[in-house]
Formats: sequence, structure tokens, C-alpha cells
Amino acid sequence: MDKLSTKQQKIIEFLRKFSAEHHFPPTVRDIVRGCGISSTSVVDYNLNILERMKKIRRHTGISRGIELLDNDTDQGILKVPVIGIIAAGKPIPVPAADTWDTTASAETMDITEDIVRGKKDIYALKVKGLSMVDALINDGDIVLMQYTNQVENGEAAAVWLKAEKEVTLKKVFHERSRVRLQPANSLMKPIYTDPDNIEIQGKVVAVIRKVS
Repeated sequence: MDKLSTKQQKIIEFLRKFSAEHHFPPTVRDIVRGCGISSTSVVDYNLNILERMKKIRRHTGISRGIELLDNDTDQGILKVPVIGIIAAGKPIPVPAADTWDTTASAETMDITEDIVRGKKDIYALKVKGLSMVDALINDGDIVLMQYTNQVENGEAAAVWLKAEKEVTLKKVFHERSRVRLQPANSLMKPIYTDPDNIEIQGKVVAVIRKVS
């Protein structure tokens, strides 16, 4: 069996550490920075070698599609329903709360299992708007959501505003008699509402970057 070079061993360790810390794989540029490699082409060259050696698997069309294969374990691909667009800015009106029924989606996307690390009830939303840019969620990105109706203070969530019949992506903070829906953008103001007016539709577990 071919032996890994020092550079390839460093890339493997970086992949393992980055995925454990962030719960999604790094990009090629992350590897350039994290491993102190001179260029993306050098990283790409070594990733191709690692793939031939069956140390990793690369999935075309997925921004963070580098899958680390430990102990010959095949983690495979998950099909995740893409159930609509969510506003990271001004809330977008939707017909009703049951719009977010993940079983009703006709569109799906493939992700690697290591992105969600065993989490269940995962669905995807396309992001529209710039209110979460400071949380590295940009217009055109896709957020992977875990369905839940409860979040901790400061977690980014899909929030259904009952009276307005709108849904928005914000960080959620419970403050005495009100809820603050906080954008991650210093140029934008928070939304304040009554606790009875919101329903949590899921929390962000990973972000798939738009490929420019």
C-alpha cells in the first residue's frame, strides 16, 4: 500500500479536526489556510491522490463535498428535501405553517452524512437576503435545518410568525415578556414579538455555501 506523504497526512488530520469542530467538511481554501499549503492547485493534487488511495471521497456539485473515509467506513450520501426559500432579511410571506412539512418536498439535494453527523429530521432551505452575513450565511446559500420546536438563546432558527404568516431566519433570544429575533448583520434591526406569536420550525445545523 502506498504511504501518505507528510503533506497528505497533514491534510487528513486537518479534515478530521475541522469536521469535528465545525460539523461540516472544509473547502479547498480552508485546507490551504489550515495546512499552510501554497495554493489550491497543490491541495487539489493531493486530494486526488488521497481519493485514489480511498482515504477520502469527493462529491462533485457539493461545495463542501470532501468526505473522510475512516477505517473503510462508507458513510454514503443522504438525500435531503429542499422545502423552500427562507428570508435572511425581511420575512417572506408563506401560505401556512404546514408549508414546512418536509415530506411534501419534490426537490432534494445530496449531502454527505458527515455534514450532519447523525442528526435526524434534516431538511434544507435556500437563503434569500443578507441579514445573517456575520454568521457566514449569505444570500444564495443553503442552510441545513434540524426540525425542532425549541432552541437555546442565540441559536439560528427558522421562525414562523403566526400573525404575520411569515417565516424568517434569525437568532432567537427570549427576553422577559418578548422574543427578540436578531439578525447577524450590524446594519439591520432586530424583530421584537410576543412569545405566543412565534413557532420554531427548525435550527441551523450546517451551511452549504453558494458556489461562485
